[in-house]
Amino acid sequence: MARVTQEHLDARRRQILDGAALCFARNGFHATSMQDVLKEVGLSAGAVYRYFSGKEELIGAIVGEVLDEVGGVFESAAEQSPPPLPDEMIPRLLATLKEVRPGVVHNGEWIFPRLMLQVWTETLRNEDLAAMVHTGYATVRAAWVKVVEGYKDAGLISEDADPDAMARVMIALAQGFAAQMAVFGEIPPETLRDGLRAMVSMRDPRSPA
Repeated sequence: MARVTQEHLDARRRQILDGAALCFARNGFHATSMQDVLKEVGLSAGAVYRYFSGKEELIGAIVGEVLDEVGGVFESAAEQSPPPLPDEMIPRLLATLKEVRPGVVHNGEWIFPRLMLQVWTETLRNEDLAAMVHTGYATVRAAWVKVVEGYKDAGLISEDADPDAMARVMIALAQGFAAQMAVFGEIPPETLRDGLRAMVSMRDPRSPA
């Protein structure tokens, strides 16, 4: 019998995760059955259950991967001196997600943001998923804090700026853009970049010159 390589096992796992992500993004967690996933990936139940015990484990695996990828984008940015500004970094984050999840497409539209929105909703009823998302959010927030500290070191923001407050706002912007894309469709990266650039360039006319 031919030996199954690790590369084959990894590719099969990737196939299952990508197919499940497309099903969940297209129809939602609760309207998607394991039979739907089996049909999407074209595998037998035995082949899929070798990797995942069921729908809950599939959801957890997908969410865990995405949180790792998001955290990686910000960790990488924090290592640069100075870090990229938000008008570059947030569009880059969404572009990175599109690169690593290119198969989540329905009728020609990249619908991965729909999956993100469903995950946030699902955390309200699924305690295990909520715990995973809370941990991931804390990791991403910590990475953003490092980015803000990099801005301080480079003299790009005032010394009294609150890194945690800025981190939360930047994450909220990324989440907001993802929510808009989930509901209204894709947003050109240039729109995100130009809007953020204009917003961060505002000056309070009440402040002394």
